[in-house]
Amino acid sequence: MKLKIAAVIVALVALLGYLSMYTVREGHRAILLKLGEIKKTDIKPGLHFKLPLVETVRTFDTRLLTLDSQPERFLTSEKKNVMVDFFVKWRIDNLDQYYRSTRGDEQRALMRLSQIMKDGLRSEFGKLTIQQAVSGQRSKILGPLEIEANKAAKELGIQVVDVRLKRIDLPSEVAHSVYQRMEAERARVAADFRARGKEAAERIRANADRERTVILANAYRQAQILRGEGDAKAAEIYAKAYQKDPSFYAFYRSLEAYKKTFNGKNDVLVLEPNSQFFRYFNNAQGGSVPAK
Repeated sequence: MKLKIAAVIVALVALLGYLSMYTVREGHRAILLKLGEIKKTDIKPGLHFKLPLVETVRTFDTRLLTLDSQPERFLTSEKKNVMVDFFVKWRIDNLDQYYRSTRGDEQRALMRLSQIMKDGLRSEFGKLTIQQAVSGQRSKILGPLEIEANKAAKELGIQVVDVRLKRIDLPSEVAHSVYQRMEAERARVAADFRARGKEAAERIRANADRERTVILANAYRQAQILRGEGDAKAAEIYAKAYQKDPSFYAFYRSLEAYKKTFNGKNDVLVLEPNSQFFRYFNNAQGGSVPAK
C-alpha cells in the first residue's frame, strides 16, 4: 500500500514538474498569463518555468511573415477601377501590444493589417490617373504607403517591413476603352514628333541650300577674280612680248589662228585670197598676199 502511495506521489510530482516547464523555440517569443492576465511578456527562446494550472503560456512567431492579399479594386483620380494584387512582409514588433490588440489571433491581425493596406492603397491610387498607375510609377505609391501603414500598424504591435505590388490590371469592362485611349494618345504624340522632325528637316535643308548657294557664289566670284587677274597677267605678258618683237608675235599669233581654224578635215573657211588672214600662209615675211 505504501509503495502505491509513493508511486502516486512520484507520478504527481513528475506531472507537476512537467507542467511547470515550457520551452520557447528559436524565432518565437512567448507571453506568460496568470488567470488570463499578462504577467510576463517577450519571453525569449529557451527553457522556462511557470506555475502549473495557474499560469499559461502563449507563443508567437516573431519571424518575417507574409500577408498575400486577393486582388482588390481601387479607384483612380479619373474614377476608373484598377485591379491591384499586392503582398506585405510584416513581423510582430511589440508582443504586449500585439496580444492586447488582437488577443493573439493571427487571423484577426491579418484582417486588420489587410484593411490598413487597402485604405492606404485606396488613398494613393486616388491621386493617380490610370496611365500613371499602369505605367509602372510604383515607387511613388509604395514609399508613402509603407510609412503610413507603419504608423497605423504600430497600434497593433506590428512592423510593416516591405510592401510590393504583384500586378496592376484594368477590369475587363474598361480595359479595351482605356487601351484605345492610350493608343490614340501615343499616336498623337508620335504624330507631333514626326511633325517636329519634318519641320527640323526642312529647316536644316533650307539652311544647307542657302549655305550651298552662298559657297557657290563666293567660289564663282573668286574664280572670276582669279580668271580676270590671270587674263590681265597674260595680256601684260603678251604686250611685253609684242613690244620686244612685233613681227615674231604677229607670226606666232597667225600660226595659232591657223592651227585652231584648220583643226579638222571638214573645216571650211571662205575668205578673199588676199585677206590679211593669209598673209603668212604663203609668205613667211608676212607681206600682203598679191591679188590674182
